[in-house]
Amino acid sequence: MTAVLIACAHGTRFEEGRVVVRELLEVLRETAPPGVEVHEAYVDVHGPYVTDVVAAARERTDDIVIVPLLLSTGYHTEVDLVEAADGLPVAPALGPHPVLAEILVDRVRATGAGADDTVVLAAAGSTRPGAVVDVERMAELMTEAGIAGPVVTAYAAASEPRIPDAVHVARKAGHRTVAASYVLAPGHFSRVIEKADADLTTAPIGADPRLATVVWERWAAARKVAPAEVAELVEASGGLDGSRSLRQAQGPGCVEVAELVEASGGVDGSRSLRQAQGPGCAEVAELVDASGGVDGCRSLRQAQGPGCVEVAELVDASGGLDGCRSLRQAQGPGCVEVAELVEASGGAAGPDPSTDSATSRRGLLAAVRDLLAGARRRA
Repeated sequence: MTAVLIACAHGTRFEEGRVVVRELLEVLRETAPPGVEVHEAYVDVHGPYVTDVVAAARERTDDIVIVPLLLSTGYHTEVDLVEAADGLPVAPALGPHPVLAEILVDRVRATGAGADDTVVLAAAGSTRPGAVVDVERMAELMTEAGIAGPVVTAYAAASEPRIPDAVHVARKAGHRTVAASYVLAPGHFSRVIEKADADLTTAPIGADPRLATVVWERWAAARKVAPAEVAELVEASGGLDGSRSLRQAQGPGCVEVAELVEASGGVDGSRSLRQAQGPGCAEVAELVDASGGVDGCRSLRQAQGPGCVEVAELVDASGGLDGCRSLRQAQGPGCVEVAELVEASGGAAGPDPSTDSATSRRGLLAAVRDLLAGARRRA
């Protein structure tokens, strides 16, 4: 049966940006595994829109994975693409990734930057908390990839600091500045970066052939953890591979909490976890308690220790669970209801796709993703 990778970019009104995306699509088609088709899609600005591409692909095959041609976590990856997928697997954003760091370092060196220059990693920006975490990790990876001087993060919109401010601070400290364009293709944000008054500015990442490695890696991983396979991956009797705490979990067997609660219907404020995927789906208690998660059966406020996933920090801000019950004691029809775990105080409210606050359901899910991403980096 044919497999389909839907490569979904943001979309741009600038023709030079569209050309770069099409060039990258050709690279992907040239490097595709046998029997895998690469379909073009966009989430905004112009078509073919991802919802239409998904609908057309479903008429031919069930083996479909959406891979965002986006560099960081954001509203598009967490909301728009998940909704467009309607149960199909959606891969994470391309970054952070060591290959992207190598490309960025090459771009910086191509400008003639010196070892003492401050590199401003200039990203588009997002209201989603995970985006800042992703960009900061990319800065770390650039240092690991060979940037000798300071690497600071800055944003064209939505997040702080803004790129001109970061350039000004570095220059005031006596450093020449290099704006490393952390955007895929020429467009609005590349122009904002160019106008930030850095001493040197790199070209966008572009259709670098090395990106194919990242895209196919994301495709392969997402294809293995499709929502329909959540029950199988979690293995109710074994939690996260039956041996590691959430902080230690890594690899294709690790089901992120956010993926689990969004699987097949997501956080609709009414389904329990058992109802989300049937009897094979582990309770939250089993998931976070596997081999050290949440220190056995301690309450959320009391959870501590190296094996503890600090869920308390996520639900504390909004009063969720009131910090008074352990996960296994939480009320509900046999297990913790999704909304009770990740919602603001008040329990199971309706979806809030337009809300980006830290205490919204989607904000808390983003925070869970960030927590798990940091756990994997520390592992």
